[in-house]
Amino acid sequence: MLMEKLTILLFCFGALISLLTISNAADTLATNEAMRDGDTILSAGGMFELGFFSVGNSRNRYLGIWYKKVSNRTVVWIANRDAPLNNTSGMLQVSSDGILQLLSDGDTIWSSSSVSLRNIAPVAQLLDDGNLVVRDERSTDQQIFIWQSFDYPTDTILPGMKFGKDLVTGIDRRFISWKSVDDPSTGQYTAYMDTNGFPQIFVRQGNDLHSRSGPWNGLRFSGMPEWRVKATALKEFVFNEKEIFYRYKVANSSIISRLYMNPEGDLTRMNWVDQTRSWFHILTTVPVDSCSPYGLCGPYGTCNANNFPVCSCMRGFEPKHPEQWSVADWSGGCTRRLPLNCGSGDGFLRISGVKFPDTRRSWYNSSMTLGECEMACRMNCSCTAYSDLDIRNGGSGCLLWFDELMDIREYDETQNLYIRMAVSELTSKHFLSRYWLLEESYLTFKYDGSKNRPFLEIMVLTGAESDSGVLDDGREIAVKRLSKTSRQGIDEFKNEIRCIAKLQHRNLVKLLGYCIQGDETMLIYEYMANKSLDLALFDEGQSSILLDWPQRYRIIHGIARGLLYLHQDSRLRVIHRDLKAGNILLDYDMNPKISDFGLARRFIGFETEATTNKVVGTYGYISPEYAVHGLFSVKSDVFSFGVLVLEIVSGKKNRGFFHEEHDDNLLGHAWRLYNEERTLELASSQIRDVCIDSELLRSIHIGLLCVQQHAEDRPTMSSVVVMLDNESTLPPPKQPAFFTQVSLPENNAISLGPTQNSVDNVTITMLDAR
Repeated sequence: MLMEKLTILLFCFGALISLLTISNAADTLATNEAMRDGDTILSAGGMFELGFFSVGNSRNRYLGIWYKKVSNRTVVWIANRDAPLNNTSGMLQVSSDGILQLLSDGDTIWSSSSVSLRNIAPVAQLLDDGNLVVRDERSTDQQIFIWQSFDYPTDTILPGMKFGKDLVTGIDRRFISWKSVDDPSTGQYTAYMDTNGFPQIFVRQGNDLHSRSGPWNGLRFSGMPEWRVKATALKEFVFNEKEIFYRYKVANSSIISRLYMNPEGDLTRMNWVDQTRSWFHILTTVPVDSCSPYGLCGPYGTCNANNFPVCSCMRGFEPKHPEQWSVADWSGGCTRRLPLNCGSGDGFLRISGVKFPDTRRSWYNSSMTLGECEMACRMNCSCTAYSDLDIRNGGSGCLLWFDELMDIREYDETQNLYIRMAVSELTSKHFLSRYWLLEESYLTFKYDGSKNRPFLEIMVLTGAESDSGVLDDGREIAVKRLSKTSRQGIDEFKNEIRCIAKLQHRNLVKLLGYCIQGDETMLIYEYMANKSLDLALFDEGQSSILLDWPQRYRIIHGIARGLLYLHQDSRLRVIHRDLKAGNILLDYDMNPKISDFGLARRFIGFETEATTNKVVGTYGYISPEYAVHGLFSVKSDVFSFGVLVLEIVSGKKNRGFFHEEHDDNLLGHAWRLYNEERTLELASSQIRDVCIDSELLRSIHIGLLCVQQHAEDRPTMSSVVVMLDNESTLPPPKQPAFFTQVSLPENNAISLGPTQNSVDNVTITMLDAR
């Protein structure tokens, strides 16, 4: 009988302990409860889970938060990353004074705070955004937290989490990589918001600067990739006297997203894809390549990962230590060719296409105009450069630099940077010596002293912005001058000359001459009065150009004939490799001319295809076999032509195409309309009511044939020209490549004061074959 009573007593005591261990509320932990190893707390919506876990084959136990709805466990926060438990004795509880405590065998392993509070009813809660909070149950405002894990990130930033500094409390929200994929202890890399001067993101490797973003430009951090795709996320940057932070939010709660720093120090945006049960890399927020290391090229040096060597000096500067540069040590940077003379003796050189320099020694005013900004810089002899930082609405705000310009890289940016230069440097006349007129009989890259070959002496005013001129015989010309910030290297420059000098066709731009001397390189083309097809189709500012259907149809024909000449009818078999609207120029009569042969590849003999490890071109026009495998052929150009046809018909860009009813890109949208027998709806509103339906339908059909997934299914350009010139029955197209937007989109908002919304865009022009 005694044994029976004892058994019942032990059973009741065990039930009481169990009650105190597991809360009735699945997402909370009260002061009279404890969460032991093996128990978990689940957020109200089932998105996140808090509990104990081990990594890999290790027996160490950690208290952390992970995604519940992700099939492979992805940890987003760890309490005791540097103090793991070596057994399963761990227990989490919240004290009566509001402190979370991780205990093991009676010892405190980790706690949330050393500051205790009185007269509160604390409760810990795991929210559905992944934030573990301690709050006062008696408080009328349940959004006021005593403590929150969002203030102490590990290696992950979640949507809604602030990344930056609270200037009132001193909390510095930075995230630190794991030591390795199997070791969550503090790693080598730390990402943080540097608030000296104008804020920017730094990544440190130990005590050394590893990489840097540029300053926030109103849409994104300068030097970081951007996306021109449908808006599903909101980015925010707040910069005021109380706090400086960046955060992003997802517009659709069903999207599982994170910003993650891997053990190698790469910052990557990721979204979970249920269909593949894997994380999809949206973008690496700081480019990872040979130009990533901070200050690689030293003061006033610029880095271009596609050049060799990668470092060069900005215009008006030269290597400070040439002997070091000769052995690839560029850290000493560059020095001015001509010294500054403060006041009226200085001017400013405008450059674009670069990530803005380090802003730790800078000053910002949000209300100044660009003219006021220049005046402020001119009046301060310590000012080395200025810019209108906020690129929205045509540009505004004034950013001044007060030190050597450091960590500049060539990048696909449209912002202008104005660098202080001696006036004598800006106005000196540099004769580029021998500018050779091209003749069919010879082609050379240097002047050999001959007096018999015709030439012109071209005088260029350094810093001038003019891109056109007139020869002595009255011919208008366009000058393509490669600056040191150009992505096109000397090899591409020479390749362009070799290719186009031997090609003559009414639908190819005509090269009149070239010059190479020192670091100056120029190409002289026939003048194209109506600039590029890209501007005519997509630039709303080109109000003087309105392409009607006959012009568009003629442009399609002209591009097709030009490509046929390159692929088949010329003395060389040439694959352009960068056919896009921006490389189609329009003359006075709107005749199309294919231009920019810097990336072209010549085939010899019976060659029909080749493979490369360096994939070049423009996102939105590159064929799938080229982008994925580096395999290119004439069918690569056919794919680009098909994209062009659909863009010409629709007046919409394939890259960044948006439709409110689906996520397809332009190719997928055209394919959808074709299958639903609504093909005519693809036409631009400018031509829809005045075009010839049969021509329009035929053009779209041909465009879809050209963008088919498999290269062997696409027609040759000779077949395309035949199809355009007659009314024969066309074969049905198969599904196009890149059918759906694979880059998951985002919308961006910032606050330099009040928060505002804006759309973010990106162009990817260089890819690596996988």
